[in-house]
Amino acid sequence: MRKLIYTAALLAFSSAAGAYNSHAIDELDIDIVSDRGRHFETYPLRNSSDDTFRAYLEAVPQEHYSVRVRNRGADRIGLVIAVDGRNIISGKKSRLRSNERMYILGPYESATYSGWRTSSNRINRFYFTDVEDSYSAAFGDYSAMGVIAVSAFREKHHYRPPQRYNKRHDDRYESDRNRKSGKSAPQAAEKSGRAFDDAGTGYGRDEWSPSVRVEFEAERNAFARYFLKYEWRETLCEKGITNCYSRNRFWNDRWNNRGYAPPPPNRRSKWFSRWHW
Repeated sequence: MRKLIYTAALLAFSSAAGAYNSHAIDELDIDIVSDRGRHFETYPLRNSSDDTFRAYLEAVPQEHYSVRVRNRGADRIGLVIAVDGRNIISGKKSRLRSNERMYILGPYESATYSGWRTSSNRINRFYFTDVEDSYSAAFGDYSAMGVIAVSAFREKHHYRPPQRYNKRHDDRYESDRNRKSGKSAPQAAEKSGRAFDDAGTGYGRDEWSPSVRVEFEAERNAFARYFLKYEWRETLCEKGITNCYSRNRFWNDRWNNRGYAPPPPNRRSKWFSRWHW
């Protein structure tokens, strides 16, 4: 069955543009970048399968971010992208399947996807925020909170006679690239501070982001999938994903208890008064 897809009006980055902290499966590179050009720290999991990449990512509160993708292959590919479990084009709950709305990336092309699509020409930006301030939480959906997911599909190759474009056809797919190669300066997000332990993605400022529609028929099964679980730095430290302890070469904390077993923390004050008089 023929599908109609939105594709980019202009490239956001040339095919030579590379990501300093990108991750590749076969012919696809994925990177998460901020408006300031920052590449967010990622911590890949070693037990990921060949066709699935999994990693933790360090989120920065109130930072706007984009999903940058580079197609290193010679064929067009379709990308179903979901943030916090919601398809970033339709806003609906995503299963990362080929019948969802998707972006199309041409051979050797790069593109950035920076927000929730609200029309063929507008998006609302992604930014890291509290769970309760997130776009998914507004729908009561916490099923995939804190996960940026990309599912990549190859195009079916078979002959189709040329047909005239019908605007009423299925428009479940689209692809977007910014008209500008540069990025605007980051702005303050809608809320400041964070009152919750977990991270989510907000429905940020409105921006111009033109797109056009093209034909694309995706294969049923994805050839690659990416799952990036973003967390605040404090959470990554608590989970032991990253080492946040900085050892002092002039002071060893083991000296504090004189080599003996210390008392429980809630009894430390009594112990201190007993032995330090």
